[in-house]
Amino acid sequence: MNVLFLCTGNSCRSILGEATFNHLAPAGWRAMSAGSKPTGQVHPRSLALLAREGIATDGYFSKSWDNLPATPDIVITVCASAAGETCPAYLGPVLRTHWGVEDPAHATGTDEEIDASFMQAYRILRARIEAFFALPLASLQNDKVALKVEMDKIANLMA
Repeated sequence: MNVLFLCTGNSCRSILGEATFNHLAPAGWRAMSAGSKPTGQVHPRSLALLAREGIATDGYFSKSWDNLPATPDIVITVCASAAGETCPAYLGPVLRTHWGVEDPAHATGTDEEIDASFMQAYRILRARIEAFFALPLASLQNDKVALKVEMDKIANLMA
């Protein structure tokens, strides 16, 4: 199954989701990420955080949803619409869920405070991804309605 982590810029949250998902994924599951208006670069703090967590960073880049390497089966939007951010809506025939996370790229303050914002986004995404992989995926793959219900519940998990 192909999972797309989608947000606007594809520089922080969706990259963190893609890399963490792929790091934890069992055989047969693969994540990709994209943005509706990609920034064209991965935020250096995202890459540094992933490296500190022991997650490979090779090959990750900011890209448009127009250039996906595969058709997604599941789309997870990660924009924080509560923060007034417009979250893109992927228009393919896929299972969709929304796991909103505040954008650490907009964090201000000291280096420590900004790093803490990136770590918070990572922890939330990792907790949700771990909860996803704890689901009985073999049976849920054939029941899209039940899978969506479970994925929507996961959206409420915080780190």
